[in-house]
Amino acid sequence: MVSESRGLSVENLTVIYEPGAAPAVDAVSLDVVPGQIVALLGASGSGKSSLLRAVAGLVRPSSGAVRWDGADVGGVPVHRRGFGLMFQDGQLFPHRSVAGNIGYALNHLPRARRRARVAELLELVGLEGYGERAVSQISGGQAQRVALARSLAAEPRLLLLDEPLSSLDKALRSRLASDIRAMVTATGTTTVHVTHDQDEAFAVADLVGVMEDGRLVQLDAPAALWSHPADAGVVELLGQGPVLGSEQMEAWFGVTASGEAALAPGSLVAEGPASGSTGLEAEVVASRFARGSTELEVRLPDGRTAEAGADMEHRPGDRVRVSVRPDALVRLGTPSSHHGQ
Repeated sequence: MVSESRGLSVENLTVIYEPGAAPAVDAVSLDVVPGQIVALLGASGSGKSSLLRAVAGLVRPSSGAVRWDGADVGGVPVHRRGFGLMFQDGQLFPHRSVAGNIGYALNHLPRARRRARVAELLELVGLEGYGERAVSQISGGQAQRVALARSLAAEPRLLLLDEPLSSLDKALRSRLASDIRAMVTATGTTTVHVTHDQDEAFAVADLVGVMEDGRLVQLDAPAALWSHPADAGVVELLGQGPVLGSEQMEAWFGVTASGEAALAPGSLVAEGPASGSTGLEAEVVASRFARGSTELEVRLPDGRTAEAGADMEHRPGDRVRVSVRPDALVRLGTPSSHHGQ
């Protein structure tokens, strides 16, 4: 009887590039079950790409293990791990056609089967009829689709994507992020997707892992990660605004809060000119019209700034009265079954 696949298991993985240097990856453990898409999100230098490369076999770990279905693959060469790789620039072969790039890993198949498989993949990535085109004649977005199709061609048991969309403009990145999810879901391919863009991570993944200084500090579903970030570092990465303690929340806004909370977009409302006794009197630093409404940047008593919605524009230096919507606050550190170590 064939045993059920257990997927990827990373156990206490550490990567140190030079003796005495801080770990690029610091004792990370991570499980990715078959068919699941996990995004690793973090700032530059957080260790997310080093972790992915160690899983791929491109970087030798200093300690720890990478297992597939329980078997340690540490001694298995990159090309024998059965993992598909795709990087930022796609790395297409310029002398090959679109079909030639996609079929590169299929030379062991009979010609008819190879052509059929390439046709299947062209349809999957929305490029039917592009097979004979030179890769120099397609757009950047199309090139990344070809690179993804090539990565999927050999039906890898694990797909590793390292910043695959970072070279594209924001609008195209957003569209292709949704497309990547649809494509890998359609094939049931277990996937680890590395990115610095939270919107991309949220669009692609079932679970999002946040990397800080080589550590995996949180692993959660996108909605849970947004609503309950593990610490102030996650809040900063997600752009959720300044973090206030319960005493500040009570003193400034008259709101009782247990623990820390972030003033996320939508949690502050400004009314002006400053009047009345409720809320916080604050100085306007900047005013802008965005996403169909007026947003103010206001200065808090400790000198930090926060975003507040308003029903009219204001000039820098104006005084406004700012109140808080408790239901829109982001609470820190709420326990989760997926929190990282």
